[in-house]
Amino acid sequence: MATRKEERERLRQIRREAEQRESSDQRRRLLLGYGVAGVLGLAVIVGIVVLISSSGGGTTSGGPAHVNPQTGSTNGVPLDTRTGPAPPAVKTGDLKAAAKLANCTLKLNLPDEGHNHVAPGTKVKYKTNPPTSGTHVEPPFQQADGAYSAMPDPLDFVHSMEHGRLEIQYSPDLPESDQLELKGLYDTMYGGTLLFPNTDMPYEVAATTWTNLMGCKTYEGAKTLDAIRAFGRETWNKYGAQAELDGFPIVGPTPAD
Repeated sequence: MATRKEERERLRQIRREAEQRESSDQRRRLLLGYGVAGVLGLAVIVGIVVLISSSGGGTTSGGPAHVNPQTGSTNGVPLDTRTGPAPPAVKTGDLKAAAKLANCTLKLNLPDEGHNHVAPGTKVKYKTNPPTSGTHVEPPFQQADGAYSAMPDPLDFVHSMEHGRLEIQYSPDLPESDQLELKGLYDTMYGGTLLFPNTDMPYEVAATTWTNLMGCKTYEGAKTLDAIRAFGRETWNKYGAQAELDGFPIVGPTPAD
């Protein structure tokens, strides 16, 4: 029969073994926790990178949307990565004749509404719709050359026009087949050009440069495409405070080509 002293020693040994097991279990749980936290942290980082890449946060370049990040910011506006059909050959190259055939209204050499820079989100009222000049966002938030699937802030795309850009705009209610024809045209002249839907204008299709507007009440297919090309050749990079595009480089075919 064990003595009282031996019994106490046996119980101490049992406690030490239990404590050692508990300590070992705690270490395993801690290491497992670190491992899970590391995996979750990596997943968050990957998710952020994917989100930035897919949102067009100013770092996207080229691709189907032809974004040129050297020209400004995408400002989080989603990109139009659709592929459209190649446009038909030009039938009418004269601007006034092409606009008339497409039932588009030409407003050339409109009054210059100014060149003031303001902070992003500032509310500005323009005298034309779509805007053709006036107060606009400060650098570097001018809308970058590219095709967008949502409407940028006018404050941002007005600044782009100041740098000689052509902007092709369409009603979001335009049938997708017609939108794709515009995208196909854009793919042939995207250097120094923007394409996006406009939810506020009174036209199905419009083209603008600094102080110039061509508004088309209806989309007339190849006739409208001819009118846009003629408008681009006639007015692209010829108006605005910085029409020579200094520090606002061109990448790709332009309306002049």
